[in-house]
Amino acid sequence: MNRKVVYGLAAPLLAAAVAVVVSSVALLIAGDSPITAFREMWSSIDGTQPIVAIINRAVPYYVAGVAVAVGFKMRLFNIGVDGQHQLAALFAAAFGFGIASWKLPAPLYVAAIFLMAVLVSMIWAAIPAVLKVTRNVNEVIATIMLNFIASQLGIYLLRNHWNRGTGQVNETGLLPKGARIPHLNRLLEAVGFHFPGNTVLQGFLPFAIVVGVAYHVLLNRSRFGFDLRVSGENPSAAKAAGIDPKRMVIITFLISGAVGALIGLAPLLADPQFGKYGDQFPQGFGFAGLSLALLGRNHPVGIVGAALVWATIERATQRLSFVDIPQEIGIILQGSFLLAAVIAFEVVRRKAEDAETRAMSRQHPIATHAVAEPVGSAP
Repeated sequence: MNRKVVYGLAAPLLAAAVAVVVSSVALLIAGDSPITAFREMWSSIDGTQPIVAIINRAVPYYVAGVAVAVGFKMRLFNIGVDGQHQLAALFAAAFGFGIASWKLPAPLYVAAIFLMAVLVSMIWAAIPAVLKVTRNVNEVIATIMLNFIASQLGIYLLRNHWNRGTGQVNETGLLPKGARIPHLNRLLEAVGFHFPGNTVLQGFLPFAIVVGVAYHVLLNRSRFGFDLRVSGENPSAAKAAGIDPKRMVIITFLISGAVGALIGLAPLLADPQFGKYGDQFPQGFGFAGLSLALLGRNHPVGIVGAALVWATIERATQRLSFVDIPQEIGIILQGSFLLAAVIAFEVVRRKAEDAETRAMSRQHPIATHAVAEPVGSAP
């Protein structure tokens, strides 16, 4: 097997083993059986319906991971992805409900909602970018504070301007069918695969694939991606090469915000349970994206694996309460897996570099024997 493949698989497998051991110890301390817990977790994900549910949940996680990874590529920490996507989803839901009377064709209707979400998220992401390049404000502090502002602003707008809920429920109006992205069941059934009842593969999956491909091409296979990485690694060298690092900071934040806008559109437009923004709208995708970008090493395929693991743990621990085991074991699994993965990746990286150095030294040995001339001897 290729050495790079071995080293690439070693870190996540080691991290998974550590996570299982840590969570098992936590279960034993709590007086619960790890065997019972993991057996119940396996039964919760064994079947077509739970696998489809995991994929549906992993899609917004994946988009969140890519949104954060865009910033990481330039050594920027866009912690504000959560606030950006929440505001984007709120404005998109209110805008989509407001233009329902226009009777737009479905593709244009969905495109208009996409555009509104992207514009709102990019505007919110531009704030920390401008603060950084003009006043050298640390983007971590700025984006964390903007998350709080976005949360409170969203609550105010929802309750006082766009609320169509009843009683104590605050929510926007329900988007009509023309604004929804159809599921993929019919497409797969056309090729002979049939889902069990009440199982829906949501239609946002192709958009997530496009996001991943575009991220890889733009950041890893283009001149722009090279300029972005150089600007993050060495701004002085970038400036000497004719690249404006401040301009790259702003562009990077705008791209990260644009991708982040799509996070909330997955449940808003593709999940049959939603179709509107409200108090029950999914939260926390942006913060999870930080962990997923780290786990996936900012690689589009790596983030896929991280998103699937994250969603699988969430799904697997849902039924633990039925056997009197706290669902919080899932948080322990996720946290220990993240911490162990960060350490394991660094250990494996150093081992790989050592192995590569030894291999190079064997291929190109350095001559160490030299004949010393006596001082003052005749030529």
